[in-house]
Amino acid sequence: MFKRTLTLLVAGLTAICGTSAWPQVKEIPWGTSAVGSSGHKALVVLAETLNREMPNYRVTVQPTPGAIVTVKGYATGQFEGYYGADIAFYELANDINRFKGFKANMKRQPVQSFWTYTVEVGTAVHSRDKGKFKNWADLAGKPIYTGPLPWDVRAHLERAYKALGVNHQYRQVDNSAVGSLLQSGGIDGFIIYTNGEATTAPWITEASLAADWAALNPSAAEVAKLKQAGFAITEVKPDAFRKDVHANKVVLLPFYYGFHVGLEVPENDVYQMLKVIEKNAGELVKADPGFAQIAKDMPGFQRRGVMSSADLVPIHPGLAKYMREKGVWDKKWDAKVAKK
Repeated sequence: MFKRTLTLLVAGLTAICGTSAWPQVKEIPWGTSAVGSSGHKALVVLAETLNREMPNYRVTVQPTPGAIVTVKGYATGQFEGYYGADIAFYELANDINRFKGFKANMKRQPVQSFWTYTVEVGTAVHSRDKGKFKNWADLAGKPIYTGPLPWDVRAHLERAYKALGVNHQYRQVDNSAVGSLLQSGGIDGFIIYTNGEATTAPWITEASLAADWAALNPSAAEVAKLKQAGFAITEVKPDAFRKDVHANKVVLLPFYYGFHVGLEVPENDVYQMLKVIEKNAGELVKADPGFAQIAKDMPGFQRRGVMSSADLVPIHPGLAKYMREKGVWDKKWDAKVAKK
């Protein structure tokens, strides 16, 4: 009797609501960088908010060796969300460096859908060597760790070194060993960076426990040369590193990072996702200060992110809808909106 009643109840609900009475939850395996990185930390925080506020979606955080792996993984069907930076999109669009020859393997085109923060890169040396190294040119010929091979932060810093003619020796080491190697003299310097000019990566904080490092700023002449080469320059307060960096300011080179999805997520859903993020920006920044820029000005930051990559990858129609509503859209981007 009970089984017959239950069958009739389900049949009745199906008749009333249609075959979608029990809606399918869409899984989004979302690629990000390695555990201990800024990107992994940020996506864990973001995923918690999206899973709570958008019950028809389920984001699962997928750490990888580096953000570029997630862009390639999306393009080949491995991930539904990815961690994409303007420098990666530049290399993809121009078929160079880490994306050389990759286009032949693409099954779908990455698009931009949510710009999250800038990442600002620079260099540190041991505090005992402050008198030895006065600018980035002094790093020529020295063993320097500029980050894991796949990472965008490494690509951006290496590009800057190249623009300045700094021919250093790249040392490939594990992030967990950076502090001890700097302390022992195994390396003379390493990459430092912030997220949203407000916080740094967990692995850099860990390195700070093993060695007392000092920020090494480029000289005024080097800054001028970098600007001429097209690099943006920003000055970040030492507080972002939660330690004494032996400088009253840290000169860093920013680029744009975002957590993106493709056209498999419909226009209205991406639009709703952006509205959810905007509504919860205060909560996000409390959990991770890297979200400070969108908490301050979410629409304006989307505009700046799109400006960095409008000529490199298409724009998700959901992002375009959001930006039009907020009055930050430029009509010259109309032709850049992605279409299925």
